[in-house]
Amino acid sequence: MTTFKLPDLGEGLQEAEIVAWHVGVGDHVVADQPLVSVETEKAVVEVPSPQSGRIAELHGTVGDVLKIGAPLVEFEGGERADSGTVVGTIPAERKEQKPPPQASRPAAGAPSGVKATPAVRTLAERLGVNLAEVAPTGPDGSITRSDVEQAAAGPAAKGAIEPLRGVRRAMAKNMERAHAEVVPATVTEMADVGDWAAGTDVTIRLVRAIAAACAAEPALNAWYFAHETGRRLHDHVDIGIAVDTPDGLIVPTMRDVGRRDAADLRRGLDALKRDVIARKVPLEELRGQTITLSNFGMFSGIHAALVVMPPQVAILGAGRLRDLVVARGGVPAVRSVLPISLTFDHRAVMGGEASRFLAVVKADLEKPE
Repeated sequence: MTTFKLPDLGEGLQEAEIVAWHVGVGDHVVADQPLVSVETEKAVVEVPSPQSGRIAELHGTVGDVLKIGAPLVEFEGGERADSGTVVGTIPAERKEQKPPPQASRPAAGAPSGVKATPAVRTLAERLGVNLAEVAPTGPDGSITRSDVEQAAAGPAAKGAIEPLRGVRRAMAKNMERAHAEVVPATVTEMADVGDWAAGTDVTIRLVRAIAAACAAEPALNAWYFAHETGRRLHDHVDIGIAVDTPDGLIVPTMRDVGRRDAADLRRGLDALKRDVIARKVPLEELRGQTITLSNFGMFSGIHAALVVMPPQVAILGAGRLRDLVVARGGVPAVRSVLPISLTFDHRAVMGGEASRFLAVVKADLEKPE
């Protein structure tokens, strides 16, 4: 009996959610045959079989989140393919036995049958919660701190908690990381784009403007490494394009945008969006962004304090295109104006660098073509 463990699916990934099994217990599989589809870091990936043989056991069901290196499939017989996939061999009868959870001892004077630790009882007393009326969710029927807090919050807080999965789960963790690591600051501007031709591709113009600004102010096209208190400047611009989906925000990468023409950029962007919708973006296309664009104005909004994802140091946002009265040569005129926001990590970028970067973006956007 051999155990195939969930392999490393890419740099920095720690877990994956099971989306669909492609095999069942008793099936005979061959090497490289898809075993399961898993979702991790905003992409759905098929995990191939490392060997041929019969499936003896599957670990996990659809919706389960497994850590990298956790048992995935038990094989009986067959030959392992020389694919480099880690497969650990263990005796079938060896199962880790976890000791049963220890029930909390009721304190003196506590309601009969109520199980809660002294700390939980103290919290309940402080919040005015009757433990006898609290539904326990802890081990062995014990009342947890969360149970007491929900009871104190009233009926509105008693609904079931929906665990975040897939893209939303990855997004939540990424936002926590960004909040903990980045020192953000934001500057804003308004670009007069009234001279644009009808049908101008707004996203591609923004991509072009970012590339021009990165060439003028390389400090914004960089990664910052807190442990080393150092940065890495990039000689190419790989822009992450934030794409909104019903499942959450997905940010694929457009590579080397400074050396590509508008037609090539549009073809590349269309291909990325198709892959995002189909949830077939290769993992390598979700990494390595040197700076990010969020064109949130296609929905609503003017300016925004955006979230910088480390190790990047900047993200440019574009608000909703609108007509405003502006002064041109001292004369009021109605012009199309594009609001732009630049959020940067102030640990790595100085205010002057950010302001000059934004000035170049504005100047490039205001060109007729």
